[in-house]
Amino acid sequence: MVTNITSFGRSGLSDWLIQRVSAVVLALYTIFIVAYLLFNPDLDYYAWSGLFAQTWMRIFSLLAFISLAAHAWVGLWTVTTDYLKSTNVRVGAQMLIILAIFIYLVWSIQILWGA
Repeated sequence: MVTNITSFGRSGLSDWLIQRVSAVVLALYTIFIVAYLLFNPDLDYYAWSGLFAQTWMRIFSLLAFISLAAHAWVGLWTVTTDYLKSTNVRVGAQMLIILAIFIYLVWSIQILWGA
């Protein structure tokens, strides 16, 4: 019998689904930002800040930030479980990754919704 001691109750299907859904959200966000930049060649600070002042754009950006965090976690979790064979090293690396992703997520929310 094969057991997975580092799965924390997750399945490969849920990881696959998180990766795919988050990739679609990130692709849509990237396409929107690139299109906005292309169709607004004389973009200035006021237009750009006006875009991000709108609630729908903040929500879309928040969804993209959360998707990026989820995508990064699943990807880096997969890499660490595949290549770091020492449990102590793997768990230590995963804790550092979780901390970094959490800090970046909180920081991006603070920038997005801050004054």
